[in-house]
Amino acid sequence: MRVCRLFIVLLAFLSAVPACTKKEEKLYYETGRAEAPVKEVPKDMIATQQAFVELVKKVTPSVVNISTISRKKIEQPFLEFSPFFDEFFGGGKPRYRRDHSLGSGFIINKSGYIVTNDHVVRDAESIQVKLSNENVYDGKIVGSDPKTDIAVIKIQASEELPVAVLADSDKLQVGQWAIAIGNPFGLDRTVTVGVVSATGRSNMGIETYEDFIQTDASINPGNSGGPLLNVHGEVIGINTAIVAAGQGIGFAIPVNMAKQIVTQLITKGSVTRGWLGVSIQPVTDELAREFGLAKARGVLVSDVMEGSPAAKGGIRQGDIILDFAGTAIKDAQHLQRVVADTVPGKTVQVTVFRGGREVKLSLTSASADSAAARQARPQGEEPDLIGLAVAELPSDLLRRGATGVLVAQVEEGGIAAEAGIQRGDIIVSVNRKGVANPAEYDRTMAEAERRGTAILLVRRGGASIFFSLRLR
Repeated sequence: MRVCRLFIVLLAFLSAVPACTKKEEKLYYETGRAEAPVKEVPKDMIATQQAFVELVKKVTPSVVNISTISRKKIEQPFLEFSPFFDEFFGGGKPRYRRDHSLGSGFIINKSGYIVTNDHVVRDAESIQVKLSNENVYDGKIVGSDPKTDIAVIKIQASEELPVAVLADSDKLQVGQWAIAIGNPFGLDRTVTVGVVSATGRSNMGIETYEDFIQTDASINPGNSGGPLLNVHGEVIGINTAIVAAGQGIGFAIPVNMAKQIVTQLITKGSVTRGWLGVSIQPVTDELAREFGLAKARGVLVSDVMEGSPAAKGGIRQGDIILDFAGTAIKDAQHLQRVVADTVPGKTVQVTVFRGGREVKLSLTSASADSAAARQARPQGEEPDLIGLAVAELPSDLLRRGATGVLVAQVEEGGIAAEAGIQRGDIIVSVNRKGVANPAEYDRTMAEAERRGTAILLVRRGGASIFFSLRLR
C-alpha cells in the first residue's frame, strides 16, 4: 500500500516537471512581431492619404471657430393683442431671450480679417473667435452682405496669424476633390472629404444672388462660414447651406464671387452693385418660337424703367438679352449676378435679340443705390396678398393677340407659390373676369379678397390651368 502511494506521488511530480520547464509564449502584440493584414498598399493610395494629412496640418491653423450671443425677441401674439393680459402681465412689454450659435470662418490676412457667413454673425451682441491654438479673441463685424450671405469680422490678435490662400474658383471642375473644415455641432476643426458635385447652382431660394458649388463633402450645422478647399489647400468656396432632406448635398459660395464682396466690405463696410433697370422673365420654348429665336436662351425684357441705364442704352420691352459685358446669359438669376457684379459707371456691351436678328448696344451701368434706382419702382415689383407681382405683357405678345398680365415675381411661401403658380405664367382672368393689365388685375383681386377666394385662369406654355386660392 505504501509502495502504491509512493508511485502515485512520483507520477504526479514527473507530470508537473514539463509544465514548470515549458517557456510561456507571449502574444504577438507584446512581441512587436505582428504583421499588417494588408502588406502591399498601392503607392498612389498612400500618397493620397499623406497628401490629405499634410493639407490638414497646414490649413487647419487658418480656420477659426466662431461663437455668438444674440438677443432675440420672444413672439407672444396672444398676450400682445390681449388688453386683459396687458393689464395683468406687464403692459405688453416685449420679452427677449439670449441665443447662442456656433459657426466657422477663415483668416484672410495677418491684420485679423476673417471671412464667414452673414447668418453666422447676424444680430450678434458678442462674438468670440477661437483659434486652432485655443486662444480666444473678441470679434467685431466689419461689414456684411445678406444678399450673398457673406460677412467679414476682425480680431485684434497679439500673435502672428496664419492666413488662408484663395484659389481661382472659375477654374473649378466637377469631380475634383473637395475638403471641408469647420465646427459642425461644436466639434472643433472637423475635416470631411468629397468631390465637387456641381457648379453654378442657382434658383435654390437660399440667397438673392446664387452661384453655388455643390459638394458631397459632409457639411453640417456649424460648418457655415468655413472653407471648402482643393487638394492644394486653397480655398475654393465658403460652406453655406445644406439640403435638410438629403445627405451628401451641401452648398458653398465660390471664392471668386466672395472676393469682390469681401473687398468692398473691408474698404467701406457695405456692397455697391450695378443696376440695369429692367423687369425680366425666363424665355420658354414657346416664347422662343413666338419671338423667332432658334432655341430658348437669354432672358426676355418685360419692362424698362424710364431713365434707367437700360432705357438710355436703347434696350426695349420685348428684347431678349443674350449677352451682357461679354458673358452669355443663361437665365434671369445669371443676368442679375452679372449686372450686380458690374462696377457702377462702367460702359458695357449688350447683345439683344430683336425683330429676328441680334442687335449690339452700349450702355453705362448705374448704382443700385442711386436715386434713379430708388425712384424707379417697376410695376408689379411688390408682391400682393397672394404673393404675386404682375406686369404688362410684352408688346410682341400683345400684337399677337395675347391677353392677361405676366407673373413677374412669386413670393416664396406665399399663397400663389403653394398653389403652384410660377414666374412667367400669364394670368388671363380672376374669378372669371378677364384682366388686360395690372390695374384690372388689382381691382379684381380686391374684389376677390372681400369674397375670400380667387379662381385664377393661367396660361402656361400651350396649356390653360385653373387655380383655386383661399385668401382667408
